[in-house]
Amino acid sequence: MIGSCERRDMPSSVAPGLRERGGDRRPTGVALLLHGGRARSHAPATRSKLTYLRMTPFARDLANHGGRHGLLVAQLSYRYRGWNAPDLDPVTDTRWALDQLRRHDAPVVLVGHSMGGRAALHAADDPSVLGVCALAPWTEPGEPVEQLAGKSLLIAHGDRERWTDPRLSYDYAVRAKVVTADVCRFDVLGDGHAMLRRAGEWTRLVRSFVLGRLGYEPLAPWIANAVREPSPRGLRVPLSLEGAAG
Repeated sequence: MIGSCERRDMPSSVAPGLRERGGDRRPTGVALLLHGGRARSHAPATRSKLTYLRMTPFARDLANHGGRHGLLVAQLSYRYRGWNAPDLDPVTDTRWALDQLRRHDAPVVLVGHSMGGRAALHAADDPSVLGVCALAPWTEPGEPVEQLAGKSLLIAHGDRERWTDPRLSYDYAVRAKVVTADVCRFDVLGDGHAMLRRAGEWTRLVRSFVLGRLGYEPLAPWIANAVREPSPRGLRVPLSLEGAAG
């Protein structure tokens, strides 16, 4: 079942949207997917934009594999395309979505790409959030990590990245590991920001993290092993086809 809900306290032209997959029975867990964007833009972030569509295959895969467990998959579309500091519009919209999803009384895993990864990291302090899966996240020096205390964090970044800096996501992971031991980071060799060359492995990585962290299945050994590695060894793990397939 696919539904949607929209914010009612602002004009519909600038309202965030939330598309849900699943919900045939009471959800036992939620995956909230957050798309990318730009540093600055007040143009509407519609569902026809590539940044939004890039998250749709992840949403479908999670619904297909998690539905039997009671997983609800929610895909957020922001009001605006931009991060728009100091307003941090995507963070505001993510918190709105978490409030909307609170009616399910279920734990949440955030999955964000690029700017969506940054929004997920900022919103990780929400009490319903168990963990964050940040794909090619846009991070900046000195980005806060304290909100990750008690949470799980997986970061994945392609080594052919041209839009967001893998060195900064590595630095973020190093600092986050001080706050929470449950951190791992993967280098997706041969792929870039669009996550197209190794799409199947990106998808499997997200699925394994979400289903594992929500307790629907054992956490994949290659993720669990990376988490157990001391810093920095578990933060520069090459994502191999064989490992991700396991």
